[in-house]
Amino acid sequence: MLELKSDCRYSLLVPTSMGVRFTPVEGQPFHCSETFRIQVTSAESNVASVSSYLGLPVKVLTKFVAGSPISRMIRDNLAGRRMDCEGPEVPQGGPWGYRHQFNLADRGYGSRGPRVHNDRAGEVGRSLAIEDFDLDRIFGREKVQLIHLSGLIGALSPETGKFCLELARAAKKHGTKISFDLNHRASFWQGRERQLHDIFTEIAGISDVLIGNEEDFQLCLDLPGPEAGGKDLAAKIDGFKEMIGHARKAFPGVRVFANTLREVISANAHMWGAVMAEGDNWHVVEPREITVLDRIGGGDGFVGGMLYAILKGWPAEKWIQFGWASGALVTTLLTDYAQPADEEQIWSIWSGNARVRR
Repeated sequence: MLELKSDCRYSLLVPTSMGVRFTPVEGQPFHCSETFRIQVTSAESNVASVSSYLGLPVKVLTKFVAGSPISRMIRDNLAGRRMDCEGPEVPQGGPWGYRHQFNLADRGYGSRGPRVHNDRAGEVGRSLAIEDFDLDRIFGREKVQLIHLSGLIGALSPETGKFCLELARAAKKHGTKISFDLNHRASFWQGRERQLHDIFTEIAGISDVLIGNEEDFQLCLDLPGPEAGGKDLAAKIDGFKEMIGHARKAFPGVRVFANTLREVISANAHMWGAVMAEGDNWHVVEPREITVLDRIGGGDGFVGGMLYAILKGWPAEKWIQFGWASGALVTTLLTDYAQPADEEQIWSIWSGNARVRR
């Protein structure tokens, strides 16, 4: 079990670069659509949504463009998700200055897979710096039980890499537990492989929870693992266990290792599973078929559900179960973050109960 601090103002803290996602309606491809949904998004706030919707106090650290209507939309959305947010507002600097990221994503349909295009030029979140926040107040006086860091924000820029590393060091100093989702993106790492490897390795070395898939562990931390791809996920579970075994030796301070298992049958049908090591104990969810409306955010939902279960102090076998079901919930929603009505809704997904509740 993870020994969490008590008497904390916040259960979960997430640093992030917020933006908006545009999605064509009715499952159409982006390039031939004229009508789109817009939603506020980031991987890290996606993770935090499970806890915030289920009543735990959550705080987001981010950065805003002063006077931007997108900034206003983001603030209102986070408040609607019951999250506190903190971060400076910076001047736009004219039409060619700062802005929030755009995520252009269709969700695919049937045999046509989803396509995602990231438009992040001028992204204000790339300038996040440790000087933007009072860490002694956040970790020392307000106090936080768990901080969740993502490789996406860590790799955005040299500034955000240093920002995440300093946050992890401050959390460790103040006794806050650290969750780190490696989230490797090749386009973010290009030309910065050694620098990011060193940052990610230090953060992983002081983390309590380490999350990723087979490629994440190999590409971020140079750990051996199973070959990516392949169809028989159940047969690959031993390979994942071996990979986590290597990670345990490299990072003996980590208490929990986890990764999801996914086989894509079609855009609307996946085999979904997970592997978690807690101390010397293994917990495995064998891949089960789930129906998918929109796959984007399912992995974040898994992490968010697992962290919520940890924060609630449940037995370890329930961590992976609640995480699996939270990820499955997200794939049934048009938003890429979970909006659970209550814990029962998620446990019903775990038990396979899709009957009407009256």
